[in-house]
Amino acid sequence: MTWPKNSPEVDEETWRDWQARFGESDKAAGFDIRRDFQPFNQMNDMFTRAFWDPSVRSKDTDGFFASYRMEASPRRGEGFAQRDFALRNAAWAVSDIISNRAGEKGLREGFQGAIEADTPVAPTRAALMSPEEESIEIKRLARFFGADIVGITEIDERWHYTHRPDTRSMRPLEERLPEGLTHVIVMGHAMDFDLVATYPSALAGASTGREYSHEAAVVIQLATYIRNLGFEAVASMNDTALVIPYAIKAGLGEYGRNQMVLTPEFGPRVRFSKIFTDLPLATDTPRRLGLAAYCERCTICADACPPRALPRGAPDLGPDNPSAIKGVCKWTSDAEKCFGYWAKLKTDCAICMRVCPFNRRYDRWRDRLWRWLAIGPRGRGVAPGLARWWQARRGKRKRLRPRDWWKGGAAD
Repeated sequence: MTWPKNSPEVDEETWRDWQARFGESDKAAGFDIRRDFQPFNQMNDMFTRAFWDPSVRSKDTDGFFASYRMEASPRRGEGFAQRDFALRNAAWAVSDIISNRAGEKGLREGFQGAIEADTPVAPTRAALMSPEEESIEIKRLARFFGADIVGITEIDERWHYTHRPDTRSMRPLEERLPEGLTHVIVMGHAMDFDLVATYPSALAGASTGREYSHEAAVVIQLATYIRNLGFEAVASMNDTALVIPYAIKAGLGEYGRNQMVLTPEFGPRVRFSKIFTDLPLATDTPRRLGLAAYCERCTICADACPPRALPRGAPDLGPDNPSAIKGVCKWTSDAEKCFGYWAKLKTDCAICMRVCPFNRRYDRWRDRLWRWLAIGPRGRGVAPGLARWWQARRGKRKRLRPRDWWKGGAAD
């Protein structure tokens, strides 16, 4: 099979419509989108390519996916024992139940296809408050169900996948949502600080799996609430649309060199879910927080990346690679190098998350002081040079030994 095109060329009428609707918020978000932009085809993400693209698929990639079932690969090396893989796979269990339940339909819900609703939309719509009041209420309920941060933005079809794979045959299917959806509720789910400190290890993968299992429950519960009000709500995790631009447009953070959303509350240590809905809501605005500005002069994540998959220079249009979105000037990783390293480890790697200067415990005064120096209260940084000096003196965050985590140890 050859690489599927990400999408046809965008016609002039569509481009002008996008500019009129999204140009102002793009500027506020710091997005630099060029005329040759094309929406992304999920067939071309690395996890999908690993099933159909012979240039990616290998014994290592097959072993990587198998290790999340009963074919784990315990071996010598701290953090890769049977107990470590057991905890990682257990953390993924709830997410796996959801994602595997519609396999006979060619869906991997939450990853390669939206989560199917078990609750119909109520035939009668509830009386609503104002959009501003409904947004406050939705955020309160999202936190009630377990989300750590919440933002709301408008539907932006540019970030929606043109196609998803039919997981039975790995053939492309058009990605479709119900008509009339207007808003996206974006929720962030913070990963465990101490488990993240053990990357790279199978043990650390439990921090990823736990949040996917958490977010599966949260996103289904909040979507069910909205459907009971009589409005459409489509629960979504990594499926259907790119979540990073939605999280940024919802005001939750900024894009970092490590290809993650940097949040002021947790740095990059966050997983995101989303709900597409027609519930009338007030939207949040993108925020220039100073996190990306700090990234411009920081290469700690790129320096620490074992396969050298992260860029060290300024944002650019990236390589001519099917797994890179076309027409967006940003930091772009070498996806083949990154996933190839994951495959060899038989688990995910997030060293770039662990060593990021913004990955801190912000319940401690010294970490709050560092953040204040780095980005300030309004994204300008009180003394970013002093913050860089302090960070350099401290050095990159050291790995917490998995054996110490098992004994109840904590990261600094």
